[in-house]
Amino acid sequence: MMNLTVFSTFNNITNISSQYNQLYQNAKFVFVPLIIFCFCIFIYFILVLLVVYFTTPHVRENARYILFAHMLINDTLYLSLGLFLCLGFGFLLYIPVPLCYILVNFAAATFRITPYNLAIMALERYVAICYPLKHIMLCTAQRSYFAIAAMWFVGWIPNVADFIILISSVEVTFFSRNLLCRHQSLLVLPVQNTLQFSTLIGSLILVSLVILFTYIKVMLIARKTGSGKSSASKAGRTLILHAVQLFLCLLSLTSSFSEMYKGDYYYFVMMLNFLMFMCLPRLLSPLIYGIRDEVFNKSIKKMYSTN
Repeated sequence: MMNLTVFSTFNNITNISSQYNQLYQNAKFVFVPLIIFCFCIFIYFILVLLVVYFTTPHVRENARYILFAHMLINDTLYLSLGLFLCLGFGFLLYIPVPLCYILVNFAAATFRITPYNLAIMALERYVAICYPLKHIMLCTAQRSYFAIAAMWFVGWIPNVADFIILISSVEVTFFSRNLLCRHQSLLVLPVQNTLQFSTLIGSLILVSLVILFTYIKVMLIARKTGSGKSSASKAGRTLILHAVQLFLCLLSLTSSFSEMYKGDYYYFVMMLNFLMFMCLPRLLSPLIYGIRDEVFNKSIKKMYSTN
C-alpha cells in the first residue's frame, strides 16, 4: 500500500513537471517570435530616422535632433541588450560572470539614460519657446554633445558604486562562475538593490519635475499667443508626449517587482514585462518624431516617393 502511494505521488509530480514544461515551451513559442517581431519593427523605424538624420546636414547641427538621435541609439542599445539577456535566460544560456556583469550594467545604464535624455529635450524646447533669442547661443551642437557625455557619466555612477560594493563583498572565485544572466543573479547584498532602485526613483522624480516645469512655462507662453497652431502650443504637445514616455518608464519599474515572482510562470512574466514595458514604450519615440515632426515627415515621404 505504501509503495502504491509513493508511486502515485511520483506520477503526480511527473505530470505537474510535464505540464510546466509544456507551458514553458508554449510561452517561448508565443512570446519569442512576438518580441523579435516588435524588435525588428523598432529597428526598422530607427534605421529610417537615422538615415534621415545622417543624410540631412542641417538636422545634424540642430540640438533637438542631436538629442533625439542619441535617444534612438541609446534605446536601440538597451533593447538589443535586453533582448539578448531575455532570450539567453529563456534558452538556459550560461554566461561567465564578468561578461554578464558588463551586459547587465550596460543595460541598466542605457535604461537610466532615457529619462535624462527626455529631461534635456524638454529643457531644449523650454529655451526655444521662452528664450528664442538665446536659443541659438545656448542650444548648440557642441553643448548637445556635452550634455550627452554628462548623461552617460551620471548614468554610470550607480553602476560604479555597485561594482565597488560587489568586489568588496565576494571572493575572486565568484567571477569565475557561469550563470543564467539576469540582474538578480548579481545581487549579493540588499544594499545593491536599494542603491539601484533609489537612484532610479530619484532620477525619475527629478525628470518629472523638469518636464512639469517646462510644460507649465511653455503653456503660459502659448496662452499669451492665443493660437493653437503656435510653436509654443506644438512644443507643449511635444512635452506631453515626453511626459507619456516618462510615465511608461515609471511603469517599467513594476517589472522589478513582478520579476521577484519565482513560480512556474516566471519566464512568462519576464517575457510579458519585456514586451509591454521595454519594447512598446520605446516604439513611441520613432512614431512621435516620424509622424509629428515636419522635417522627418517630409524627408520620409520624399524617401519613399523616390522609391
